[in-house]
Amino acid sequence: MTTTLNRNSAVPLYLQLADELRNKILSGEWQPEQRIPSENELNQIYSISRMTIRQVLGKLVDEGLVFRVHGKGTFVAQPKIATRSPSYHGVREQLEQQGYSTRTEMLNSGELEADVRLARELDVPVGTPLSMVERLRYAGDTPISLHKSYVPMPLAPGLLSHDLAEKQLCQVLARDYGLDMAYVHESLESLNPSPAELSALRVRRGIPLLLLEQRIRDASHRLFEYTQIKFRGDRVRLEFDYDLTGPRKR
Repeated sequence: MTTTLNRNSAVPLYLQLADELRNKILSGEWQPEQRIPSENELNQIYSISRMTIRQVLGKLVDEGLVFRVHGKGTFVAQPKIATRSPSYHGVREQLEQQGYSTRTEMLNSGELEADVRLARELDVPVGTPLSMVERLRYAGDTPISLHKSYVPMPLAPGLLSHDLAEKQLCQVLARDYGLDMAYVHESLESLNPSPAELSALRVRRGIPLLLLEQRIRDASHRLFEYTQIKFRGDRVRLEFDYDLTGPRKR
C-alpha cells in the first residue's frame, strides 16, 4: 500500500488520511465486504497515532463507508441505493431504472378486523374488515425492504385474489378499484429490527431500519391504504425533493 500523506501540508493529517481511505473505497480499490487494515496496520503504514486512526475510522463509519464487526475488524460497507419515496415512483421501478434486477416475495396475506390502532390509521370503525399484504422486496439477491399494507375490504373486495407479488398493489388498486393515489401523508423514523426482521432482511445486529409510514387518500380525500415500509438502513438512502420557488406562508 502506497502512502500519499504530506506532513508539510497545512491540511491536518487526520483529514488527509480520511481522504486517502475514502478514495480507496470510492475508487473500488477496496471492495464491499473487504476487511481493511487494522488500526495497528494503519499505524505501521502511515506512522500516525492509533487515536487519530480511530478518529478517522469513526468518521468513515458515520459516513456509511465502513462498518465494524466486534472481534473481526473493519469492513467496507455495501454502497447505498438511493431511492425516493414510493409516493413519487414505485420502489421496483426505481431499482430497475438503476439497473437492479428485482423480485417480490409474498410473506403473508389475509383478512383481519381493524383494532384500535389500525382503525385510527385508516379512519374506519373498529372491527372494519381489512385486507393485509406483507411482502419482501429484493434488489438482485439482496432483500432491502419489507412492505406491510392494509386496505379496507369494502373499498377493494377480492383484493387478495390478485397476484400481489407480481403486480404492484398501487396499480391493482387504481386499475381494478378506482383507488388512485392523490394525497399521501408520510412519516419517517428509525427503529431497531425485530429478530424476524433481522432474519428476513439479513441485517446485522446494530443496523437500524428506516420506517416509512404512509396514509394514502384518493382525490375525494378518502383514506384507502395504510402502509409500513421498512428499509435496510445499511443499503438504502431515501431522498426527497422540494420545490420551494412558489409563494410560501410563514
